Amino acid sequence: MRFETRSIHTGLDIGNPSTAIVPPISPSNIFEIDPEGKQAGDYHYSRLQNPNRQQFEAVLTSLEGGADAAAFSSGVAAAAAILQSLEPGDHVLMPEDVYAGNRWLVQKLLLRWNLDVEFMAMHDPEEVRSRLRKETALVWIESPSNPLMRLTDIAETVRLAHEAGAVVAVDNTWPTPVNQRPLEQGADLVLHSTSKYFGGHSDLIGGAVICREGTPLFDQIRRGQILGGAVPSPNDCWLFARSTRTLAYRMRGHNENAFALARFLESHERIDRVFYPGLESHPQYAIAKKQMDGYGGMISFLLDGHATDAIGVVGRSNLVKRATSLGGVESTWEHRQSSEGEGSVSPDNLIRISVGLEHPDDLLEDVQKALKG
Repeated sequence: MRFETRSIHTGLDIGNPSTAIVPPISPSNIFEIDPEGKQAGDYHYSRLQNPNRQQFEAVLTSLEGGADAAAFSSGVAAAAAILQSLEPGDHVLMPEDVYAGNRWLVQKLLLRWNLDVEFMAMHDPEEVRSRLRKETALVWIESPSNPLMRLTDIAETVRLAHEAGAVVAVDNTWPTPVNQRPLEQGADLVLHSTSKYFGGHSDLIGGAVICREGTPLFDQIRRGQILGGAVPSPNDCWLFARSTRTLAYRMRGHNENAFALARFLESHERIDRVFYPGLESHPQYAIAKKQMDGYGGMISFLLDGHATDAIGVVGRSNLVKRATSLGGVESTWEHRQSSEGEGSVSPDNLIRISVGLEHPDDLLEDVQKALKG
């Protein structure tokens, strides 16, 4: 079955003994044990296993082309489960412009795990090659990166990492499997903040890890999910699965609207530079063409000015909402440095916009008015 069909039909029969086309929500946190005792695979306690979570994990596994998936209560919880599956002292390579929440995770919360985390230019294969060493356990890719839209050649980086004996995890939140499927390019793990495009309506928080094949490392991630307890509720999983059925069609709208807005911004006199992988002006456009089927709904751009000018532009919009996060049907933008706070590596004149599903002409008109002042 094609992507759109799988997104609609996968997992509908899991934990659904009725003839209902839409699976029911299973809110119970306990399930009755068989008179002959609990059997392997039986439902027992919802932190361990729940029909709605299994349904959503089945959809995630299918759409990313993986072997298994673990759903979490947030994207950061999913990232933490990957990092905590490593041994204390393991060496980890991360992009220097990695998502700020994951930077804080390793610098502030996981210090006691004693991971040797090195931030570097992940988009430069030669830099990756020079930083790999025998202690490297994990290479973390974020492509496109947040918010500078740097692209990493996933297949080449996987090749280098595997030669060194390291595992590769790819944060695929921005592209979604509609636009990019890292497991097909050899990555071992894919991470999502499902709060974004999988939820798609700015009303859910969740995360997920999908593996290319079952390994002891993923078994440890699964143990982290169950024993750590950062699992999404049955209701959230039901909503995520429901929203995912329209993911392919929503992403087409995000892709089209973002490309139109990026082209407009690139020609505007107040814009110094636009970061969008679908533009031929992007320095890694060739990589985007090679590994992406679409270029996503996220744009970053540098305003001709400084922080106060960028904040002023964001403050003058009417249709585009002033908010962080991304992936909703509504367009949002922010002065990224202000959102990231201490330790931000974003330029002070950078604005990041999540392009929604409004009519593109309405979006262009609102952004143009905000830029005029």
